[in-house]
Amino acid sequence: MADGADRGPVAGAAGGRAAAQAPEPAMWCDERFDFQATFLQCLAKHVPNIYSAEMDPLVEKQEEMVQAAILYPLECYLFGEDPDMFLEKLQQSGTSQLCGKVFKGGETTYSCRDCAVDPTCVLCIDCFQNSIHKNHRYKMHSSTGGGFCDCGDTEAWKAGPLCTKHEPGASSSPKENSECQLNEEIMEHSRRVFPSVIKYIVDMLIWEEEKELPEELTIREKVDSYYCVLFNDEHHSYDHVIYSLQRALGCELGEAQLHTTAIDKEGRRAVKAGHYASCQEAKEEIKRHSENVSQRPLHVEVLHADVMAHQKFALRLGSWLNKLMSYSSDFRQIFCQICLKEEAGSEKPCFISKLMLWDARLHKGARKVLHELIFSSFFMEMEYKKFFAVEFVKYYKALQKEYISDDHDRFLSVTALSVQMFTVPTLARHLIEEQNVITTITETLLEVLPEYLDKNDKFNFQGYSQDKLTRVYSVIYDLRYILVSKPTVWTDRLRERFLEGFVSFLRILTCMQGMEEIKRQIGQHIEVDPDWEAAITIQMQLKNILLMFQEWCASDEELLLRSYRECHKAVMRCSMNGRSREKTIFHLCGHTLESRPYRVSADPVSIHLPLSRTLAGLHVRLSKTGAISRLHEFVSPEEFQVELLVEYPLRCLVLVAQVAAEMWRRNGLSLISQVFYYQDVKCREEMYDKDIIMLQIGASLMDPNQFLLLILQRYELADAFKKIKPTKDQDLIKQYNVLIEEMLQILIYIVGERYVPGISNVTKEDVIMREIIHLLCIEPMAHSAITKSLPENENNETGLENVINKVATFKKPGVSGHGVYELKDECLKEFNMFFYHYTKTQHSKAEHTQKKRRKQENRDEALPPPPPPDFSPAFSNVVRILNCDVMMHILRTLLQRAVELETHLWTEAMIQMVLHLLSLGLLEEKQQLQKSPEEEVTFDFYHKATRMGSSALNAVNVLMLLEKLKRVPQLEAQKDTVNWILQMFDLVKRLREKSSLVTVGATSGSEATKGDESTQDKEKAERKRKAEAARLHRQKIMAQMSALQRNFIETHKLLYENTLEAQGKDDAIMEEESTSSAIDYSRIALGPKRGPSVIEKEVLTCILCQEEQEVKFESAAMVLSACVQKSTALTQNRSRILELSGDTLDPLFMHPDLPCGTHTGSCGHVMHAACWQKYFEAMQLNFRQRLHVEQIFDLENGEYLCPLCKSLCNTVIPIVPLQAQKINSEDAEAVAQILSLARWLEIVTVRISGYSVKNAKGEKQSLPPFTNKGTGNSTLEFHSILSFGVQSSAKYSSSIKEMLILFATTIYRVGLKVAPNEADSRIPMMTWSTCAFTIQCIENLLETEGKPLFGSLQNRQHSGLKALVQFAAAQRTTSPQLLIQKHLIRLLGVLLPNYKGEDTPSLLEVDMFHILVGAVLSFPSLYWEDAVDLQPSSVSSAYNHLYLFHLTTLAHIMQIVISSATESPTAHTSDNSEEAQSAQSFCREVCQYTSGCFSQDIPGWLVWDCVKKGIMPYLRCAALFFHYLLGVSPPEELLQVSEEGQFKALCSYLSLPTNLFVLFHEYWDTVNPLLQRWCTDPVVLSCLKGKSIAIRYPRKRNHLIELPEDYSCLLNQASQFRCPRSSDDEQKHPVLCLFCGAMLCSQNTCCQELVNGEELGACTSHALQCGAGVCMFLKIRECKVVLIEGKTRGCLYPAPYLDEYGETDPGLKRGNPLHLCQERYRKLHLLWQQHCIIEEIARSQETNQIFFGFNWQLL
Repeated sequence: MADGADRGPVAGAAGGRAAAQAPEPAMWCDERFDFQATFLQCLAKHVPNIYSAEMDPLVEKQEEMVQAAILYPLECYLFGEDPDMFLEKLQQSGTSQLCGKVFKGGETTYSCRDCAVDPTCVLCIDCFQNSIHKNHRYKMHSSTGGGFCDCGDTEAWKAGPLCTKHEPGASSSPKENSECQLNEEIMEHSRRVFPSVIKYIVDMLIWEEEKELPEELTIREKVDSYYCVLFNDEHHSYDHVIYSLQRALGCELGEAQLHTTAIDKEGRRAVKAGHYASCQEAKEEIKRHSENVSQRPLHVEVLHADVMAHQKFALRLGSWLNKLMSYSSDFRQIFCQICLKEEAGSEKPCFISKLMLWDARLHKGARKVLHELIFSSFFMEMEYKKFFAVEFVKYYKALQKEYISDDHDRFLSVTALSVQMFTVPTLARHLIEEQNVITTITETLLEVLPEYLDKNDKFNFQGYSQDKLTRVYSVIYDLRYILVSKPTVWTDRLRERFLEGFVSFLRILTCMQGMEEIKRQIGQHIEVDPDWEAAITIQMQLKNILLMFQEWCASDEELLLRSYRECHKAVMRCSMNGRSREKTIFHLCGHTLESRPYRVSADPVSIHLPLSRTLAGLHVRLSKTGAISRLHEFVSPEEFQVELLVEYPLRCLVLVAQVAAEMWRRNGLSLISQVFYYQDVKCREEMYDKDIIMLQIGASLMDPNQFLLLILQRYELADAFKKIKPTKDQDLIKQYNVLIEEMLQILIYIVGERYVPGISNVTKEDVIMREIIHLLCIEPMAHSAITKSLPENENNETGLENVINKVATFKKPGVSGHGVYELKDECLKEFNMFFYHYTKTQHSKAEHTQKKRRKQENRDEALPPPPPPDFSPAFSNVVRILNCDVMMHILRTLLQRAVELETHLWTEAMIQMVLHLLSLGLLEEKQQLQKSPEEEVTFDFYHKATRMGSSALNAVNVLMLLEKLKRVPQLEAQKDTVNWILQMFDLVKRLREKSSLVTVGATSGSEATKGDESTQDKEKAERKRKAEAARLHRQKIMAQMSALQRNFIETHKLLYENTLEAQGKDDAIMEEESTSSAIDYSRIALGPKRGPSVIEKEVLTCILCQEEQEVKFESAAMVLSACVQKSTALTQNRSRILELSGDTLDPLFMHPDLPCGTHTGSCGHVMHAACWQKYFEAMQLNFRQRLHVEQIFDLENGEYLCPLCKSLCNTVIPIVPLQAQKINSEDAEAVAQILSLARWLEIVTVRISGYSVKNAKGEKQSLPPFTNKGTGNSTLEFHSILSFGVQSSAKYSSSIKEMLILFATTIYRVGLKVAPNEADSRIPMMTWSTCAFTIQCIENLLETEGKPLFGSLQNRQHSGLKALVQFAAAQRTTSPQLLIQKHLIRLLGVLLPNYKGEDTPSLLEVDMFHILVGAVLSFPSLYWEDAVDLQPSSVSSAYNHLYLFHLTTLAHIMQIVISSATESPTAHTSDNSEEAQSAQSFCREVCQYTSGCFSQDIPGWLVWDCVKKGIMPYLRCAALFFHYLLGVSPPEELLQVSEEGQFKALCSYLSLPTNLFVLFHEYWDTVNPLLQRWCTDPVVLSCLKGKSIAIRYPRKRNHLIELPEDYSCLLNQASQFRCPRSSDDEQKHPVLCLFCGAMLCSQNTCCQELVNGEELGACTSHALQCGAGVCMFLKIRECKVVLIEGKTRGCLYPAPYLDEYGETDPGLKRGNPLHLCQERYRKLHLLWQQHCIIEEIARSQETNQIFFGFNWQLL
C-alpha cells in the first residue's frame, strides 16, 4: 500500500491549492536553483501518484491534483501573480486577428466562391455568420477534421478577410493595439519555463524504453507495476478488437466495448494492470487472437506504470501550453523560437522537427495534442509559419514516406498540415524559390512508387495496393496546393526553380508515357481483366496539375518557350524507342507517304500519353500568346519532327475507333472502361481533347495529303479507298464501316473543333457557353446535371454561373422534381450535330430533338454546321486538308458508293459525315471570300469539288453525285441537307463570279445571301400555308366527331347511365348530389326525424381474380387491404411516457391528450377473402424459399404488399353492407310522446339492473350495484326496453364472421403490442378505439388542408372509413354480449354517476368522442335475450343514438367550460346575444355547484365563444361517424368550406339546437343531478383551483416543428449541440426530430438505449416514445430526412431544403446555400398526418433493395 500512502497529502492539497503548495513557487523563483532540475524533480514526485489508477481513472480527481500540485505553482511562477486574474486581464486586452479555430471531423465549414483565393480557404460557422460572405455565393461542406478557420488571413481572401468579431477594435478593450505586450519579467520567466516544459514533452512523447524512465525522473525505487496497453489502428474493426479482448482477457462484452471505444477515441488504452509477467502474457494472447480474425495482429505494448503516467502528463502539459498560446503573441513567439532552436554544432533536428518525424509513431491522442499546438502557435504567427514550413519541406520526403507506411487516417498525420502552408501564395513562392519545393514533391513521388516501375522504367500498377496509392495521392495533392495561385511577377530565381521543378515533373510523366501497353487479343478471350483503375485515377489526379503547370508556364513567355523545349525533348526521347523497323511506302491519288509500319490492331498501344498531351497544351498556349513566332529559336525545324509527335495520339484515337468497331472485344471490360474515361468529362481535357489538338498541330504543319495518308494508314483503311473486291464477310464489312465513320468523325473534329483559346480567338467563356448550348440541345437539364457534365478547374469551378443566363432560362420546380434550364431560342443556331464531346447516345438524342423541333416549326430538317470561328495564324493551314486531293478522293468515293447503291461499305451515318465535311469546306470558302478579294483566296474547295474525279468518260464530280444522291430512297432523311449544300455551292459560285467582276467590287456576299434568303422565304411561306390548311382540316374533323359523340350519348342515354352505375360508384354523397333536386327529404342523422339511409347496390371487382360480386350479408366475404398502426399524430403531450407493451393496459378510455391511438388506413383495393388468403399463403411460401434475401415486410406479423399498388398492409377489413333503416314517421311521433331522456335513462337502468341480478344468481356479481330511481317493480320493467321496437340481428355468412374476427384480432395485436388472442376481453374496446381515432385523424386532416367535411375525401379514405365503421358496428356480434354490456356500463359510468365504478375516470380524463363511439356501438347489446338474437329497430336506435349523443355532448360542453375557466378574456366588444345569456346563466349554476371554485365573473360571450370553437372538432367527428354508420346524406353546407354555415349544418344534421346551452335547459331535471355530480368530482375541483391543468379545446392541430428558412441556421444549432451523455469534444451526428424538435446524438454508442434487452440507437428509442415507433428525423450534417418505423425499417427521403436551382443537396456535396421550401415541407407534414410514412418506407425499400441493408436499429 505504499502508493496509497504517498497519495494522501496531494489529495488533501486539492482543496486549498495555493496554501498547500506555497513554498514551491518560491523555490522555483530562487535563482540559485536550476529551474529544469527543480521542475523535473517536482514531476518525478507527483506524476506517478496522480496517474496511478490507469485502468479505472477518476478523471476529475486527477485534474484537480494536477492543478494543485503542478500547474498552479507553475503558473504562479510564470505570471508572478494569481494566474486566473492575470489571464483574465490578458484576455481582455485584445485577441489575435486570426481566428485559428481547428475543425473537428463533421464540423461545417464555409467557403466564399466570390472572395476565397482558392477552395481551401474556409471559415468556421461563427466567423461566417459575422462576415460579409454570408450574402455572397458561398459553399457549405463537412470538414474531415484537422483544418482551421482562415478568418483574419489577408492572403486567403480577395475581400472581407475579417469578420466583425476579429476586426481590430471589435473587442471590448479600449486599447487600439490588438494584443497587449507582456512585461519583460514574464518574458524572462517564459524563456526559463518553456524550454524545460517543451523538452519534457518531447522527451516523453518520443520515449522508447518500455520499462525505464530517464534518470532525472527516477526518484523512487522501481515497483513491479505494469500495464498491457493496446493501440489503435485502422486495420482492425471494432468487432475484431472486442472479440480479441473478450477471448484474451476473458472480460465481459460491456467492458470490451468500453476499452474499444476508448482506444478508438484516444489511440491507446491500458487493458490490464499487474506484474510484468502477467501483462506480457496478456499481450501475447491479444496478439494471437487478433491474428485469428485478421491478417495482422493488434499493436500491444507492456509499459511501466511510471512511463505511462509521465506520457499521459506530457499530453496534459501540451494542452496547457495550447491554452497559453491563445492568450498572447509573445508566448507564441517564445514557444516557436524554442521549438525551432537547434543545438549548436549538433546534427540533431530541432524540437518541432523531432516531433514531426516521430508523428507516425505517436498514438491518436498525442497527435491531436501536437497538431493543435502547432495550429495555436506556429500558424498564428506568419513569420514562424514560414520557418515551420521550411522545416516541414526539409523533412518532407521522410514525413511522406512515414505517412505512406502508417495506417492512420490522413487528417491524423502531420503531413495533412501541408495545405495550411502550400496554399498561402507568398509562402508558396518562398518555398519554391528557397526550398525548391516542387522538385522535392516530384522526387518524393518517384521515390515512393519504385515498386510499380517495369523494366522500361514505365509505371505498371498491376496488383497495386489501393490503400498505399490513396496515400500517394496526398503527395499529388500537395503539388496541386503549391501551384494553386499563379505568380504575377517572375524573378529569375523563381523562373529557374520552377523550371527545375517542371523538368522533375516531366520525369514522372515520362514514366507514365506509354505505360500499361495493351495488345489486341486474337482467338482467345483474355483470362483476367488487368487492373486499370490505378492508372486512370492517377491521370484524374494529375489532370488539374497538368493544366496548372501549363498555366504557370504560359504566364511568362521566356519560361513557356523553355518549358516547351524541355517537354519536346522528353517526348522525343520516349518516341525514339523501338524505332528499328524499315519505312514502307504507301501511294494514293498520286501522293506518296513514307512511314514505319505499325498497326494498332497488332502492335502494343497505350492510352496514357501525358507528355504528348502536355506538349499539345503548351503549343496551344504558344499560339495564344504569340510566342510561337520565336519557337524556332528553341526547337529547330529539323528537331521538331511533327510526324513523330502526331503518331502516338493518333494511335490512341485509332484504338478508340477499333474498340467501337468491336475489334477488341476479347480484351474484356478493362479496355472499355479505359476508353470511357478517356472521353469522359473527368479526364478528357488532358486526354481526348489534347489528342485532337495534337492532330490539329499535325494538320497545320504537315502536307495535308501526307497527313491524310497517315491517318488512312493508321486507321488501316488504305485498302477501303482503293478499288476493292467485294467481300461476303458481314463482320468485316461492319468493321470497315465503323472505322470509316470514326475516321470521318475525327476529320470533322480536326477541321471543325476550334473552340480552344489559342486554336482560334475565343475566350474560356465562349468555350463554356458552347458546351452548355450543346448539353441543352439534348434536353432541358438541372443545374447539377450541367455542372457534372462540365470540367472543373483547379478551384473546383466550372464557370457555369457566369454564362448560363446568357444562353438559357431557368424553370422552377413543383412540389417534387427539380428546376431545369431551357435553351434560349437564339442559341439554337449554334447547334453542331457533330460536337466532339457528344457520346453516341447524346449525338442521336440531340439530332432527334433538333429535327423534331424544326419539324414543329415547319422548317426543313437540315442541320448544317454553324460557321466556325477562324483559326489563329499558327493553325490556319488546318483547313487545307478539306480541299486536298486525298480528301476529295475520300468524299467522292463514299458518295459514289451510295449513289451506285453498293450495299456494303457505306452507311447513312457515313454519308451524313461526308455532307458535314462538304458543308464545312463551303462555309470556310464562303467566309474567306467575304473577307478578302478572290485572287487572295487560295482555298479552292469549290473548284476541287466540281472537278472531275478522273479523265474517264463516266467520271463524275461531287456536285453531280449530290444531285443523284437526292434520288436515293434510303437517304430520304438527308434530302434537306443535300439541298442546303447545293444552295451553298450556288452561293460560293456566285461569290467567286461576283468578286471577279471589277464593277461589283467588294460587296461579295450580301446580295447572294439575299437571293438565297428570298428563295428560302418563299419555301417557308409555302410550308406555312400548307400547315395552316392541314390545321383547319383537322379542326373540322374534330368538330364533326364531337357532334356525333354528343348525338350518340343523347340517343343512348339509358345505356350511358347504366354503364356509369356498373362501374360501382359507391359514393353515397355523389349519388345523392345528382338526385337532390328531384327528392326532398330530411337530412338529419339522429332522432325521430332521421332521414333515410342512401343505399345503392354495391358490386365490387376483386383485384386478384377480376370477378365481380355484390356485397351482401350472406355472400362470401370481400375485403379491403389495410394497414393498422399505432400513432401519436394527434397527441397533445409529447412528454407523456408511452407504455411499450400493452399487457396491462385498459384501452376502453382514451385520455383527452390522445397520447397514442390505433389508426387504420386502407389503399382501397378490394379482394375476395379467399383470394387474399391464397395470395398471402403464396407469399409465405415464396419467402421460405428465398431466405437469403432480406424481406422488406414481416410475414410473421401478417404484413404483405397490396397486389395492385404495393402499399404495405398488415391485415384486411371485411366489407360489411350497410343495413337499410327507414323510420315510420307515425311510429316515431308516437314514441316521442313517451320516451323522454328521463324515461329512457330509467328504462336503460332497469335493463342493466335486470342483467346484473340475473348474472348474480349463477355467479358472483360482477356489475356495480344500481340505485333504482323509484321505478317500482323492476322485474316487470326488465323487458320495457324492447317495447319501443326490435328486429332480429343481421345474419352474417361464416366467411364474413371469420374476417371480422381476423381483423379485430389484428387491431388488438398491433394496437396493444401483444400476442394475438381471439378471446381477449379488450378486442371490442380496441375496435371502437381505432374507429374513433381514425375518424379523428381524418377530421384533423380535412381541417388542416382546408377541405370540406364531406365530398373531399380520396376514394381510398372514403372506402376505408366506410368499411371500418360498418366493421366496428358488426364486430359486436362475434363477442359475448355480456362482455359488451360490461364495457358499456363502464363507458356510461363517466356520464351517469350512478354507474360509476372504482376504475371510472373523471370527466376531465376521457376523450368524449371515444366514449360516444363506444357507447353507440355497444348499446345494442342491451337488447340481447337468451332465446333470441335481437337488435333495436330503426326507431329505437334513432332514440338510443340521439340520447347517447346528447349526453356525451353535454359532458363535452362541461369539459370545455371547465377548461376555459382559467382563460383570460381578450379585448372583445360585449356580446349580449341569446347564446351569451344562456352561457351566463349556466355558469352561475356551475359556480353554485363548485362552491365558488368556478368564477362567475367570466363573461357569457367568452364562454359561448370557447364552447362554439371548442366543440367544433367533436361535432365534425360525430357527423362523419353517424354518416358512415347510418348512411344518411349530410346537408349541402357540409360539402363546402364555410365557418358559420358549417356550425349550423352540423347542429341540424346531429339534431342539436344552435344554442347548445338550450340542451341543458331542455333536459334540466335529468341533467341537474348529473351536473352536480360532475362539478363535485375531485379532479374537476383541482383543475378549477389551478392545481392541475386540463386539456384546452379545441385541441391544437399538430404540425411538424418550425424549421429556419436558411439551412445554415440549422447547421449553427448542430454545431452548438453537445451530446448529453458524452464528455468528449468529438463531433457527433446530430439529428432533429421533426415531430417534437428534440436534437439527438445518432449512430453513436454513447446514446444507445437498452429497451427490452435490445440495444437501440438514440433515434430508434426516441421514435418508440415520440411516434409510437414511427418517426421523421432530419440528419442535419447530411441534409437528409430519415423516416423510420419500428426497429428494422427506415428509408431516406429528400430534405425540404432546396438551393436556388430547385435541387436538394444530400450530403451537402454541392454545398450551395439552401432554403426551406414550404410546399415540400407541407408534403412531409401530410405524409405524417395521412399515416403514409410506413407506406413510403416500404415503397422506398422495394425500389432500392440492398443486400446489406443499413442497421436501422442503431440509428
